[in-house]
Amino acid sequence: MSVLAPRTVDDTLAALAERPDAQILAGGTDFMVEVNFGHRRPGDVVALRGVDELRAWSLADDGTLTIGAGVTYTELMAPPLAELVPALAQASRTVGSPQIRNAGTLGGNLGTASPAGDTLPVLAALDAVVVVAGPDGRRRLRWDEFLVGPKQHTLDDAEVIVAVELVPVSGPQEFLKVGTRNAMVISIASVTLVRDIDAGTIRCALGSVGPTPIRARAAEAWLAEQAAAPLDEQTAREFGRRVAAEARPIDDHRATAAYRRHAVAVCASRALERASR
Repeated sequence: MSVLAPRTVDDTLAALAERPDAQILAGGTDFMVEVNFGHRRPGDVVALRGVDELRAWSLADDGTLTIGAGVTYTELMAPPLAELVPALAQASRTVGSPQIRNAGTLGGNLGTASPAGDTLPVLAALDAVVVVAGPDGRRRLRWDEFLVGPKQHTLDDAEVIVAVELVPVSGPQEFLKVGTRNAMVISIASVTLVRDIDAGTIRCALGSVGPTPIRARAAEAWLAEQAAAPLDEQTAREFGRRVAAEARPIDDHRATAAYRRHAVAVCASRALERASR
């Protein structure tokens, strides 16, 4: 196995053009597990840790926040990023151990495209755009254009994820996750809720209950119709029920579809109550 360590995005694209079957290595927190279990035996690896552009973030004058694909979970948990996107910080805190959070990256979570990826419903709730670079330049893809199925995305073999773009909102954000234990666990179900006070809207996205993150758009629309009424427990429960109705869970070794749907309903209700205090 040969390991290439480019220093720029252009060098990365050149390496991928030379070795079209090469495996891109971001944090390696998923990839190395597969290697260690003998499920994958790549001949070439392109390691991205040394590409400084991927590890940077910036806030533009128009309010757009650009987070490099190589920004780690640990960095997402710390101010000022944690203050700009609280739900992303909350989701990052639930990922693995400190060692995993130090290595794992936002771009790696996108590239793996697992339905259980913890940051993915946050990106969905924030209407994030994924920026990818390739031989023909850069493309900007909405999160739902990029994530198309379980561990499936629209990134070409010759492309690399560069960054995520989103606009921070002026209101509370909540990320709730259910697993078989309190730490070091793959999500059984997760809910992200974002309250945009300026726009007067609430957005809700689900993880681990469908082939990709799910925006609960029908529940969002119903809640918008209730805006004139004060939020009470009954409204929160009905919102949770409507959110759960939009989930598409499956039975697997970690949970039944029925339990996942129940968990989503409870989490959505709690997230709404917390964000409305």
